[in-house]
This record gives sequence, C-alpha cells and structure tokens, in this order.
Amino acid sequence: MLPDSTGGSGLEARFFDPLQDDLPLEAWQDLSDVAVDPNPFFGPAFLRSHLRHMGPGRVKLLAVRDSLTGRWLMSAPIQIRPAGVLVPVPTVFTTEYGPVGSPLLHPDAGTSHARRFFEAAAGKTGMLALPHLPLASGAARMLMDLDGADVRVAESYHRACHDGGPDGQAQFDEAFKGKRRKEMKRLLRRLEDEGPVTLETIGGDALQSRFEQFLELEASGWKGRENTALASQSQTAAFARETVAGAARTGRVRIDELRVGETLIASLVLLVDGGHVFAWKIAFDEAFSRYSPGAQLVLYTFQENLAMPEFTLADSLAIPGHSMIEPLWRGRLEIGTLFLADGHMAAFKTRVCAADLALEQSLRRLARDVRRRVRS
Repeated sequence: MLPDSTGGSGLEARFFDPLQDDLPLEAWQDLSDVAVDPNPFFGPAFLRSHLRHMGPGRVKLLAVRDSLTGRWLMSAPIQIRPAGVLVPVPTVFTTEYGPVGSPLLHPDAGTSHARRFFEAAAGKTGMLALPHLPLASGAARMLMDLDGADVRVAESYHRACHDGGPDGQAQFDEAFKGKRRKEMKRLLRRLEDEGPVTLETIGGDALQSRFEQFLELEASGWKGRENTALASQSQTAAFARETVAGAARTGRVRIDELRVGETLIASLVLLVDGGHVFAWKIAFDEAFSRYSPGAQLVLYTFQENLAMPEFTLADSLAIPGHSMIEPLWRGRLEIGTLFLADGHMAAFKTRVCAADLALEQSLRRLARDVRRRVRS
C-alpha cells in the first residue's frame, strides 16, 4: 500500500491490494454500509469476488481516511486503462457486471476528501476518468465542483429506474394502466391455462439453490447460445456463485421468480444496498415468450420494491433504449463518463480523453452494425 502525505490535515490517501490478507475489511465495509451513493459493486464482497475469479490485475483500491482513527471517508478501485482506444488514464474500475461508477462517499465527507481522492487517483497524470457514473449522485456533484479542475462529461445516456414512495407509486400507476394493464392481465390468464402461476420473492436459505436454477435458465436461452451466460465460463460461474452466496449471508440479495407449476419461466437476481435495488441479472424461458414473462416479472418486482422499508431507488442497470424495461420503469438515471484534470493543459487533457472515448464508441457501434448485417 502506498500512503499519500497527510499534509497536516488529518487525512491520508492509501492504495491497497484489494485481495491482500491484511486489508482493513471492516473499515471498508463500514464505509460501504453508509455510503451516500449505495454501490454494492465497490463493496468488499462483490469487488474481491470479481477480482479473484475474473481479474484483471493491477486494480488498486484507493481509500481516503482519517489518519488518526482509520475511518474511511471515500474509496473506489482504480486501474490505468485507455479512456477509449489510445489514451491511458487512471480510471475508476467498472465492468459490465457492475456498471455503477460512484465512489463510496461517507456522509461526513466534504470537498477536502474529494480533492484528496482526485489527487491521489490521478497521480502524476493529473487526470481521472469515472465511467458509468450516475451524474446526479453525491460523489459526482462533489467531484464536479472541485476548484481548479477542468470537468468534462462524455457519452452520457439515460437508463431506466424507478423511485420509491409516492413518486414510485405514481410511476407504477402510469406504466400499468389502460391497454397495457388489460393486455398483461390477459396474458397472465392465458398463462394460467398452462398451470398454476406463482410470482414469488426468494431469500434466506433457499437463495443458493434458486440461483442455480437461474443459472440453468439463463444458459438455456440466447445468452447460452452466444456463450455469454454466467454459466458459460467457469470463471464467471464461480464469480457469480461466490457473489450471490456472500450477499445472501448479509441479506443483500433476493431473487424474484415467475413459475408455472414447478417450471421456472422467469427469474431476476437483485442486489440490495442502502435502500437501493439493482436489477443485476434476468433470464426467461423463450418457450413462454408469447406471455411476456420478463415484463410480468419486472412489474411484480416494481411492486415488491415499493413495499420494501426505506426503499428509495431501483436501478435497472439496463442499456439505454431497452425495449422491455423502459416502458415499465419510467424513471431515468443520467449516466456518463466524467473526466477530471488539473494542472498544465487540463482542458486539453479532458478534450483528448473525451475524443478518444467517442472514437471507441463509434468503433463499437460499427462492429455491432457489421455483426447484424452478417447475421441477417
């Protein structure tokens, strides 16, 4: 671990190996438990499981903490990677399995902690990238307000979510009315012709066995055919099983299911953290697609979320424009990549990073178009 100077402020920034044995896990978990922006993907259980089974190496865990008490006040995993294709930059580590880039931020943290976090993460480069960052989050607002830093948001988009409380109920009522309500109820009645229909939330001791059924269901569909299901690769299967088992021990995961008789036809794995729910993985039986099992389950999940004590937000983690979930979860989270730089040529640095990211996104879109043409 590499200490940063305290500068007489009582703060220090340290880099840890996230997998080392003497890591102060309790301090890390304490911060994760109270973070202003709940993010299970940066907590010890998820991140350590991911790095153990999936890599990649050279990910360091940055913690800004009180040098006297050891209390962590801001933290995130950091990796050097290209901003897009060419320009290497220190980056808050996110992946497709955890597309939320909000650093863990203590409610007592202020601008001095955000400044120390940025300076330590950026190092000699004077630059930092935060991908998949919810732009309305507390950490994002604090970092964007840093004095003297050039700030640039790139490749922003909106993804589906829903709120809690009266706002969430209003969103549900708006989504589930009129023709959609009649059609969904009609499809559910038709589904009952196949056998008794059960919508259920699974927790506790049954979670692990039900997660194994989820893995089988996901692998039986298009993700299995494209070799992208969790069970398609030994390392992703091991990572997923360990992640769910760890979250189950602390009551931070649930599985919502739709069954016909004993047949599982839709399953949704949700991570729960600090009043937020993250729709991590969903699968459904394509043989029952005419009954819209995914949409039926997502509507059920919406209602279950609203009934949770202290629930405030559900993040779909879905790609923008997702045809199934966007009409049903009517809230929207603005997500983007935040580039920060200070010092000499700061504005030039952020412009170059944003252009590099735009190039990567253009190449990705081109590759998708080519794949679609080849398949058609």
